[in-house]
Amino acid sequence: MRILAVDDDRNNLKMLAFLLTEENFEVLTADNGQTALQLVETQHPDLVILDVMMPHMDGLEVCRRIRQTMDVPIIILSAKGETTDKVLGLELGADDYLPKPFEPSELLARVKAVLRRSELSSFDDSNTALAVNGLRVDPVGNRVILPNGKPVELTPIEFRLLHCLMRNAGRTLNHDFLLSHAWGYEYEGYSNQIAVYIRRLRSKLEEDPTNPKLITTVRGMGYRFEKD
Repeated sequence: MRILAVDDDRNNLKMLAFLLTEENFEVLTADNGQTALQLVETQHPDLVILDVMMPHMDGLEVCRRIRQTMDVPIIILSAKGETTDKVLGLELGADDYLPKPFEPSELLARVKAVLRRSELSSFDDSNTALAVNGLRVDPVGNRVILPNGKPVELTPIEFRLLHCLMRNAGRTLNHDFLLSHAWGYEYEGYSNQIAVYIRRLRSKLEEDPTNPKLITTVRGMGYRFEKD
C-alpha cells in the first residue's frame, strides 16, 4: 500500500516515513500542499496523511482540493487538537483526525483501520441498491439520486453511513451501531463524529437541512432514516 505523508516539518516527516516504512508501506513525502496535490494526482496513493499547520496552503485546504476530484482516504494531523479543527476536517471530507502529539502505535492503528475500511465493503449486502422515501442509492455505481432526479456526490464515509441508515429505515440506530457499520468493526470514534456526518448528509439530501424529513434525530437515542 502506498501512503503519502505531508508535513512542512522535516523531522516530523522523517519520523512518519520511518514509522510507515517499518510497517512495510511504500511511502511518498511532501513538505508543502502544492507538491502534495501533484503527488496525489500522479502517484495515486492509497492513503494521505496531512498535517494541518503548513504555510501557503494548509492541510485543510489540501484536503478540500483532493475531495473535489478523489475519494482517497485522508487522515488529518494537527497540533491544535481543538474540536473546531476536528469538525472542519471531517466536514471537508477527512476520514479520521489525530491530534499531536500522538503515540506511534496509535497512528499506525488508525492508518491500518482507515485502509481496512477502504478495502472492505463495510457491511453485508453493501452492493444492494436501495430506494427509500424517494431517495435512491446504487453502491455499485456509487450514485445517489434525490427524489427530484438530481444526482448527489458523497464521500465514501458519507455513502456508507447513508446506506447503513437506509438499510435500516424506520429503526433508530445509536452512535456505536453507526460507527461499527459505517466506519468498521472496533473503530473508536469520538462523541460528535456521527453528528458531523449526519449534518453533512442533511446538507446534501434534505430540502431544508434545518428541518430534516429523511434523517431524523431521536433525542438521547440516535438517528433514523424515515420510511416511505
